[in-house]
Amino acid sequence: MNYRHAFHAGNHADVLKHIVLARLLALLGKKDAPYAYLDSHAGIGLYDLHGDAASRTGEWLQGIARLWAATPRPALVEDYLSVVAALNPNGTLRYYPGSPELARRLSREQDRLQLNEKHPEDGRLLKDNMKADRRVAVHLGEGWHVPRALLPTREKRVLLLIDPPFEQLDEMERCAQSVKEAIGRMRQAVVAVWYPIKDLRQLKRFHQGLEKSGAPKMLRAELYVQSPDSAERLNGSGLAIANPPWGLEEELRELLPWLAQLLAQGESGWRLDWLIEESAG
Repeated sequence: MNYRHAFHAGNHADVLKHIVLARLLALLGKKDAPYAYLDSHAGIGLYDLHGDAASRTGEWLQGIARLWAATPRPALVEDYLSVVAALNPNGTLRYYPGSPELARRLSREQDRLQLNEKHPEDGRLLKDNMKADRRVAVHLGEGWHVPRALLPTREKRVLLLIDPPFEQLDEMERCAQSVKEAIGRMRQAVVAVWYPIKDLRQLKRFHQGLEKSGAPKMLRAELYVQSPDSAERLNGSGLAIANPPWGLEEELRELLPWLAQLLAQGESGWRLDWLIEESAG
């Protein structure tokens, strides 16, 4: 599966990922102490939904376009939508924020962002999009090296997003390994891994790998826009979140049923449970 960001910007998977990211940033922001945001496969940060790549698929029409038009909507999505609105001040939906732009706009003056993008052209565009913000550093290396290269951070709190393009067959395995490396280097790190829901057998092996990551706790949130009975299509997506901040589970329990209904393209559904439950000890 080729999941190059520009072709799928604003689709149902982006909506889930970015709403969860916005809630993670909001919950981390409740404490004054700074945090670092790390993005291993950052993309370019900003997307034109009317551009060639996004227009070719039109996936955003079944994703952010539905959310943009939805009324009423939960207050929990307003942080996310405020960023989209700021990029489209005339009210016409055209520009969409990738995770770097979302994090840049929702983080605070004391927070720091380290973004990595391996693709040379995308990395150049990312640097250009982020150049005005002194809090942001852009790296042009291998995304899988981010945990060992950038952790631990000088900040005591960190959020790492792992969101690869899934172009290679071993990328789910490498995601699980990256979580293990991140937790090994900074046990308290919040690590969020986005993944597509296609092949359920492969997904089961992936979850088993995450269970062996050594994370103190790990929450699994999945959204299906159609029945996950075909490995030939993107049926939905999920996030596995190590060390989720307190309050996230309750928020997602409110958001996921609403999103499943709003973004349905067939038999939709959702799941929220713990891949790793926190030890009582």
